[in-house]
Amino acid sequence: MARFPLLQLNQISLTFGGDPVFSGLDLVIQQSDRLAFVGRNGSGKSTLMKVMAGLVEADQGDRIVSPGVSVGYMEQDPQMEGFATLGDFASSELEPGEMYRVERAGEGLKFDPSRAVSTASGGERRRAALAKLMAEAPELMLLDEPTNHLDIQAIHWLETELKSTKAGFLLISHDRAFLNALTRGTLWIDRGAVRRQDIGFDGFEAWRDKVWEDEDMQRHKLDRKIKSEARWAVEGISARRKRNQGRVRALQDLRQERASQIRRQGAAAMNLESGQKSGRKVVEAIDVSKGFGEKSIVSNFSIQINRGDRVAFVGPNGVGKTTVLKMLMGEMQPDHGQIVLGTNLQVAIFDQARAQLDPNMTLWESLTGDPEMRVSGKADQILVRGNPKHVVGYLKEFLFDEAQARAPVRSLSGGEKARLLLAKLMARESNVLVLDEPTNDLDVETLDLLQELLGDYDGTVLLVSHDRDFLDRTASTTIAMEGNGKATVYAGGWSDYQAQRKVDEADEKAQTKKPKDSDKSQDIKKEAGLSFTEKHRLEKLPSIIERLEAEIAKLEQFLSDPDMFTQEPLKFQKATDALIERHNALSDAEEEWMMLEEKAAQ
Repeated sequence: MARFPLLQLNQISLTFGGDPVFSGLDLVIQQSDRLAFVGRNGSGKSTLMKVMAGLVEADQGDRIVSPGVSVGYMEQDPQMEGFATLGDFASSELEPGEMYRVERAGEGLKFDPSRAVSTASGGERRRAALAKLMAEAPELMLLDEPTNHLDIQAIHWLETELKSTKAGFLLISHDRAFLNALTRGTLWIDRGAVRRQDIGFDGFEAWRDKVWEDEDMQRHKLDRKIKSEARWAVEGISARRKRNQGRVRALQDLRQERASQIRRQGAAAMNLESGQKSGRKVVEAIDVSKGFGEKSIVSNFSIQINRGDRVAFVGPNGVGKTTVLKMLMGEMQPDHGQIVLGTNLQVAIFDQARAQLDPNMTLWESLTGDPEMRVSGKADQILVRGNPKHVVGYLKEFLFDEAQARAPVRSLSGGEKARLLLAKLMARESNVLVLDEPTNDLDVETLDLLQELLGDYDGTVLLVSHDRDFLDRTASTTIAMEGNGKATVYAGGWSDYQAQRKVDEADEKAQTKKPKDSDKSQDIKKEAGLSFTEKHRLEKLPSIIERLEAEIAKLEQFLSDPDMFTQEPLKFQKATDALIERHNALSDAEEEWMMLEEKAAQ
């Protein structure tokens, strides 16, 4: 079935600050397209989307919208001047009597249309902008990070709405699960060029890696040809100078071609290093309760978090996840119960509000002005994990160029602000990381690297996130906060939590029908002497011990090479350190297993 174009961009060129963002760009979005729009932070995704929406005028080229087609755009920072309430803004383009469309979207996205614009948070304003777009139902929807500030229930509602729409849409998002569920095509912006492939986001990474592999092969062939021609020019040109000027010019053309190739941006050189080892018990909550007025955050909540645990907090916005984090870290006191902090804790915090970043400071000032990073007597250096480093050099490790060092923080994109905050966090040694919505605005490559770093991190991680894929990849324990003070501990990440929740719901139904069985089940739990968390930890420890034993065996085999110490001293030292660390971890795991077994036997 033929599809007609909704929007076309022909030979679009755009320049900011003397540097071309796009040059000669062509793009067509067709009826019922469902496209992921991906690329590195700062590559121009949001700018190009604004060109598509008609909000930014290109220096050259044409934007063509087919007759009768309406284009709607949800931006990251909606402007609401002149509107009293969020509802007034969201319904401003609707016909009289169509406010119900906004109210319906408000229920799904969890925002109050009557909230005054002057008192609304950034998240509420973004949800109002998204509700406005959904209520207007244009033929083409341009959505820039629509899941930011949405909880998982609201993300599910938005997924359902977009799956059922007949409109075309283009999505910029960091949320893998969201993109995998919705997209059937991918636009990839890379070094000013836009490629299109009719595969969903789930096939993007394989496609990207193949493109880069082909590029590397072509570059290698070109380098070899230049080297061969250059050798000929030195050795053979003197005898055939007049006859071979064309070949010399061809060599010059090859060198020009090689010089004109734009090298792709590498991954940020992020690194997480744990400081001194914390005690085995990091924090314990004992029958903790906390509330504000009539709202209960947690009621009689207990958990013990041990060194190396990855604990995720999930639940609707406003349920109190950040409050619980603050209590566990001793920043806020519970109304009842006790919080016991472990020993030797070095805590580093990533806050979702980016409160650690002053928008009026430059990037340079943001780093050098931090008391924990300041080097006495040296204005151009900062302390990075105890070692002095030039501030610009450190910024470059996080993919900022030298010109950005003196730019104000407010000029950064959302992803760049997240990278700057990670730069501040990773300059410190820590053994406990508190990450409140760390994935917002990060590109796929940076998100992958962050997940790898968390996997290798020796310390403890407490995190809040609505990114289901990120939770599955990082969390070993999930605490589901469901409101009214209820907080339930589940083993594993998001998918594990969902599976266990279905089992629990089925058990609850069965117990309702058979109260005697329920009483018997409760008696068994009491006899076991283990909390829910301890029970699941005891079940997991044998596999952890087995994995550590396997890693120790591999490292010992690697170190058994007699030439390793002399030929690869750095690798030898790294493997030796890893072996010592694995032996310590194995000893701790075996000790914990024996303790829990004894407790269960009691």
